[in-house]
This record gives sequence, C-alpha cells and structure tokens, in this order.
Amino acid sequence: MPRVLRIINRFNIGGPTYNATFLTRFLDEEFETLLIGGLPEEGESDSLHIPEEYGLKPTIIKELKRIPNLKSDREAYKKIKEIILEFKPDIVHTHASKAGAIGRRAAYACKVPVIVHTFHGHVFHSYFGKLKTSLFKFIERKLARKTTAIVAISEIQKKELSDVHKICLPEKIHVIPLGFDLRKFQDNIIGKRAKTRTIYKLTEKDVAVAIIGRLTKIKNHTFFLEVIEKLLQNKEANATFFIVGDGELMPQITEKVNELKQNYHAKIVLTSWIKDIASFNAGMDVICLTSDNEGTPVSLIEAQASNVPVITTDVGGVKDIVEEGKTGFVVNKGDLEDYVKKLGNLINNKELRTEMSSNGWNFVKEKFHYTRLAKDMEKLYRKLLKKNAK
Repeated sequence: MPRVLRIINRFNIGGPTYNATFLTRFLDEEFETLLIGGLPEEGESDSLHIPEEYGLKPTIIKELKRIPNLKSDREAYKKIKEIILEFKPDIVHTHASKAGAIGRRAAYACKVPVIVHTFHGHVFHSYFGKLKTSLFKFIERKLARKTTAIVAISEIQKKELSDVHKICLPEKIHVIPLGFDLRKFQDNIIGKRAKTRTIYKLTEKDVAVAIIGRLTKIKNHTFFLEVIEKLLQNKEANATFFIVGDGELMPQITEKVNELKQNYHAKIVLTSWIKDIASFNAGMDVICLTSDNEGTPVSLIEAQASNVPVITTDVGGVKDIVEEGKTGFVVNKGDLEDYVKKLGNLINNKELRTEMSSNGWNFVKEKFHYTRLAKDMEKLYRKLLKKNAK
C-alpha cells in the first residue's frame, strides 16, 4: 500500500485546506495518507473543523508558520524529517509555498521516492518588490529540480509557472483543478436564503452584495470600497454590501466603511469570518472578488454552486472557473469604470441575476467535485510511482 505524507502550510480557511482534506479522505483505499500542517496566523479563521467534519485528525506542526523565521523554520524542518523517517512515505505531497519549501527539502534529504508540490497560488507578482520576488523565483526553481512533479490548479497557472516565471519546464507540470464537496451549497437553498436574510433584516426586494476573503493587501478590498463609493456617487447602489473576513487591514477597512456610511448613508456590514458559508451564500445576490493575485478562488466556485452570480478581477485562474457573461463577469484588474458598470448592472437587473444564477450550479457541479479531484490525483500518483519503480 503506497503511503502519502501530505503537508499543508497551515489550517486556515481557503482552497488548500479543502484540497488537502478531500485528497486525504477520498483517495482510493490503496493509498494510506497522513495529513500534517501548521496553525492559522492571527486574524485568520481556523479551518481545522473542515478535516474534522470528514473524520480526519491532522498532525499539527505549530512551528510551520507563514512568515519566514530561521528558528521556527529549522524546527519545522526537523519535525517533518522525523515524521518522514517514522511514516516512511512513498510520496510526499506539499501544498502552497512554505510547506513546499520546508517539506520538499525534508523529503529530498530523506530520499523519498516521489515528491509532488501543488501551487495553490504564487507570490511572483503583486506581493513583494522586485528584489524579493526574484529571490522567491530563484528558490522555487531550485526546489523544482528536487520535485518529481508539480501540480497546477489551472491551465492559466501552468502557463504562468512555465512560460512567464520559468519555474520549470511545462513537461513537469500537471494540471489538476481543485475539487470540493459542493452538494451542501444546494441543500435546502430556499430555507438557507430565508434564514440568512432574516438574520440581516433583508427583504426579498433588497439586493445583497458580498466579498469574502482575508482582509489583506493582495485581496484589494480598497478597490472594492472604491467601487462602492463610485456606485453611491452615481446613485446606482441600492444594495447592502457585506465584507466577510478578518485580517491585518481590518482597522483601515473599518475606517473607510465608517466614512462611506457617514458621507453616503451606505449600507455596509463587516461580518468577520463566517463558518456556515453555504447558508450565507444562499442569502446573497452577487458575490465579488477584487484581488490583485489569486490561484483558483474558492469563494467564486462556492458562489456559483450557491446559484449566485459573480464578478471578479481577471487574476490567476478565474477565467477557468467563471463562464464570462453566463455565470458572472470578469473585469481587467484595476478597471474601476468597468467594474462599477457591471456590478451596477447586476444590482439593478434582477432578470440578469436570475439568468446567471441558474447557470452557476450546472457549470461547477462536475468540474469542481472532489471525486474528480481524487481520481485525477490517483492517476498521477500511480504514474509517478510506476516511473520511479523502473
């Protein structure tokens, strides 16, 4: 029975936790999998309830932290090596940057036969300055040489990794889209909508617009608030806006929200993190994303699974997960005028929202289901193990 050691950066809300959970829980029984990872940072929502919901109890490496730190990184590396030597995996599969850096180094040092890494996103633009970005690219190129296979979560991401950022040759990169347990977003959707709208005192005539994600620079909530302000100035924003999440920018965002409330009597609700996102989504009419950089945004897939139209900046793999004009709109990054125009159209045109909402579930239900994810990964694992045996 092949053994897989799966290493995730940290258990915070987002695509990597779901991906690691479903791959650990739903791989074929021929694979034995151990899941390990770090804890969320301050301001992030703990996602350990997700693996626990599926009967998993991950091993926590508290020294595996997002911010580089010589002492904690060294301790995390030491602990992962100890786990490798005890568990004796045939495959070490790392998810996202920090787990990828420390986990792949440990696996290579321990001579693990197959080393796989999934890029859930990357930090090669919009995160850091030119010098730091160049350093991260250099590190990833070195790590790629120690990696048997790299998994990209979209064709667009594969092209970025191989052609744009030159991390490795395209032959080493295998595209396996994310997969989720999407059925819960359809279960009792009418009842969930009524419950959520009652909680927030919304009538069926009210239009509810949400953005979901960590309150951090890369998610560009500043742009979202600029959109709201422009709509208010144009008197085109007869809507209630929800900002779901928390993070280091909460004070600045709260200040701007209060300013908009004072100047325009804007209806904006800061909810912090919400665990029952299926019920919350059901109560929304539009879900937005304004990021400067993404991999495959989970919030957009979950929105469409909830029959909610989306609008997003054109970043990462969003064009692979949104049917332009059918399930939502994709707007060029930084194009405030177009974003305002299209969001205003969605707010004011109930027929358009209804048409898009009916397309969402059919688009995502098979393409992004965890059974497809598991089968795709099993196929890759078998191929790599067979090649290694030769």
